Amino acid sequence: MTEFDLGSSFFHDARNTTIHSTNFDSAMHMYPHNGRLQTVKHLQNHIAAGALHNSAERCDAPRCHPETRVAVQGELVDWIKHGEQGENPKKIVWVTGPAGGGKTAIMSSLAETCQNEGLFAGGFFFSTFAQSVNRRYKRCLVPTLAYQLVQHKALQNVRERILICVEKDPAIFRKRLEEQFSQLLTQPLQGTMRETHLPKVILIDGLDECQAEEYGDTPRSRDEAIRANEADQTEILDAILKATNNPSFPFRFIIASRPEPAILSFFTDTAHNITKTIFLDNEYNPDADILLFVDAKFNAIRRQYHLPASWPSQDVKHTLVTNASGQFIYVATAMRFLEGSSGPPEKLLDQIMALGHGDVSVNPFAGLDALYTHILNSTPNPLLAARFLCSIFLFSPLNGKSAWFTQVFLEFPSSEASYVFRGLNSLIPIPLTQDHTQDHTSPYPLFHKPLTDFFKDKSRCGMLYVDDPDELYYTRYLQIWKDKGPAMPLSQRDMGSFLHQFFELGHLPDSRRFEENFQLYDVAWWLHISAVTSLFKEVHVQPP
Repeated sequence: MTEFDLGSSFFHDARNTTIHSTNFDSAMHMYPHNGRLQTVKHLQNHIAAGALHNSAERCDAPRCHPETRVAVQGELVDWIKHGEQGENPKKIVWVTGPAGGGKTAIMSSLAETCQNEGLFAGGFFFSTFAQSVNRRYKRCLVPTLAYQLVQHKALQNVRERILICVEKDPAIFRKRLEEQFSQLLTQPLQGTMRETHLPKVILIDGLDECQAEEYGDTPRSRDEAIRANEADQTEILDAILKATNNPSFPFRFIIASRPEPAILSFFTDTAHNITKTIFLDNEYNPDADILLFVDAKFNAIRRQYHLPASWPSQDVKHTLVTNASGQFIYVATAMRFLEGSSGPPEKLLDQIMALGHGDVSVNPFAGLDALYTHILNSTPNPLLAARFLCSIFLFSPLNGKSAWFTQVFLEFPSSEASYVFRGLNSLIPIPLTQDHTQDHTSPYPLFHKPLTDFFKDKSRCGMLYVDDPDELYYTRYLQIWKDKGPAMPLSQRDMGSFLHQFFELGHLPDSRRFEENFQLYDVAWWLHISAVTSLFKEVHVQPP
């Protein structure tokens, strides 16, 4: 256990150090006025840069393999270009379907196509497990869309109107979503309908992954969290509906999500008159696209390992396509498993083909479940790997925290994490820096959300089911309070970083358990260290 030394300084080796107020609005006034540049910076401070379709954070995001998903992409591009024609034109397209059907890949590829053809006005890619937590919340949606309009070369007049709005009302980002939509999008776009060469569409992906932010120290129950998430998702949809019903609003929307109840209800009831629904099912022939993807991946593996052209057989390929049941995520996970370093690809493929895939009429994810189970069982300690994954991804306080902080918090050294996660790179790699040391800032990435659905359902994950994914978190939280820090030895600087992230958790265990152990805590020490950590957060090191 490493206890923080109150006598040491957080500011070791700091030069020309000044401390500023943490109040953002006050901080804005510290800068001298510099025309529109400061306004753009103020807007930029409220966006989710990782949610941009071409952000560095999304460099590994799924995209359609060449020559796949041609039909659905073609239908969407045609609607973008000509959707206003016809007797009953639609203002919104809802792309939906089950988990693993390739919605995000389609939206990513569509965004690139639209940008290349001058059709793309802006987009936002929500993600529950993204590196930046801002991609989960509604508060960054409108500022991010407005920022993209400000940067668009064809919208210079709109740019000025948006920036003037921000200058007149710097607190616009703290207002209701409907008000943000009106002031930052709808009003600045008035009068643009007659202009030529305008972009045509806004893309929003993963709306079902939008989460409601929590305020205060009391965590929501699961049911409360679901209702709060649905309320925020519906608020977004209501604001979009109001914007598209405004005759002066020039853009249409394509929104992709799972058919979750609140979203389904909105599109089938509230907005059904202006919505075109595209459900990713057999109508778009996913099997042919999946076979193209499989062929391309096997070609690359053969070249890498100098395997004969006859490997694998056509029967094996078609079996993989059948087992996928239309889910790209199945073959994507399988190919990632083959491309790993845990064994010869021929042997790994034999393991996949030997799996029992169950009855897809009973469980449409039977093939994916069998693959997940096999990959987890290939680790040195499958149950420990499952508990660790559940602690990270099923219990929200640790979700989004850096992998380094998570390991220290759970008393899981990086060497042990590497051991337990051996063979799991197809599901969750450990973040590393360019020199292959552990990254202290990036969270654990998750290649696909369906893995969390697998862990939540005992009938799917079987012996790997974790009854109490929050118990490990609660136990460690209380122990850190008792020990005045983590058990893992840390440097002074790392201890400061850990405590800063620890105070940001914002989730106390239930009050009864906390109060039962209250006499074990050095409250005065924690109050002092909390103040020092806040001071550390406010430090601004000025250039010499």
